[in-house]
Amino acid sequence: MHRILVSACLLGSRVRFDGKAKTSEDALLAGWRTEGRLVSFCPEVAGGLPVPRPPAEIERGAGGDAVLAGTAHVLRADGTDVTDAFVAGAHAALAAAHRHGVRLAILKEGSPSCGPLKIYDGTFAGHATPGQGVTAALLTANGIRVFGEDDIAAAATYLATLETN
Repeated sequence: MHRILVSACLLGSRVRFDGKAKTSEDALLAGWRTEGRLVSFCPEVAGGLPVPRPPAEIERGAGGDAVLAGTAHVLRADGTDVTDAFVAGAHAALAAAHRHGVRLAILKEGSPSCGPLKIYDGTFAGHATPGQGVTAALLTANGIRVFGEDDIAAAATYLATLETN
């Protein structure tokens, strides 16, 4: 049985920066949870950040690849650099994925850690830009397919492909 790494906030854990969850009510996710397929993970907490915490964004909306390459930082609005925690959390997520044989992940869109398709642009003005968060970028670079919470049907299609091969 293939396991799926899922942002803990989507599974009801109150781990987001504001101390809240973003619980998904998706039936496929609920079914996979019942089957015991899901590996719940919050890279920001695993990286040592508290709950709640000030929001952070990747400077210039540069994306997770740039953070991993050391050419961009993850900053709070006051300029505090929290890059090390985000990178540590991404590596912890990758380690958890490897431990559980994960080949796909469903992550929270917009997050500077988890965002698979878009992140906030670093201005703290609520503007999103195309790009991946730090964890999404690291997982993708290591062959793990990453989907957002609005693309669970595509994740199910990919899972079916994995299970028939």
